[in-house]
Amino acid sequence: MRSIRPSPLLANIYLHPLDLIMEQGGYKMVRYADDFVILCREAEEAEEALRRVTAWTTANGLTLHPDKTRMGDAREPGQGFEFLGYRFEGGRRYVRKKSLQAFKDKVRVKTGRTRGDSLDRIIGDLNPMLRGWFAYFRAATPFTFSTLDGFIRRRLRSILRKQAKRPGRGRTFEDHRRWPNVFFADRGLFTLKAAHESASDSR
Repeated sequence: MRSIRPSPLLANIYLHPLDLIMEQGGYKMVRYADDFVILCREAEEAEEALRRVTAWTTANGLTLHPDKTRMGDAREPGQGFEFLGYRFEGGRRYVRKKSLQAFKDKVRVKTGRTRGDSLDRIIGDLNPMLRGWFAYFRAATPFTFSTLDGFIRRRLRSILRKQAKRPGRGRTFEDHRRWPNVFFADRGLFTLKAAHESASDSR
């Protein structure tokens, strides 16, 4: 179930009574500002939760977002929901498409082919963003990280080709052999997959 849209501070103040109502009713509601999800075991319980939330918002002059307010079984494919950058579906946590696109756009800004900085400087610019992104999305499905690592290295190979005055975008087998994954790791590039594996081993 989803939500409304004032400022985060006002939302936290104004929606606190709703938190209490749902808690007293035995519901598990996870809320951040005006965005929330109510976790239920049965469809009937979800219907009753929606009825209570609708009654409270109507009585307080608020309206639930028509596109975001829905019920579904997150254990089933196609019935998941998005919350705080993640998509929960089929019992797994994915990075939602908008969050992935935003991440790639940030990488593109820092890895333009015409950027004249050294590889070491570009990596030094990338790493803080990569570490911060991973810290938030570390619970996503593992294949996400290897896919994004490949995307980042292709961007860097494209820069190296440009600096070597070679045509192309850094996607050939020759490029991979000339600048293998270990080449970037040795230069200090933060690797999402390796970070995920390290975090998994430490649990």
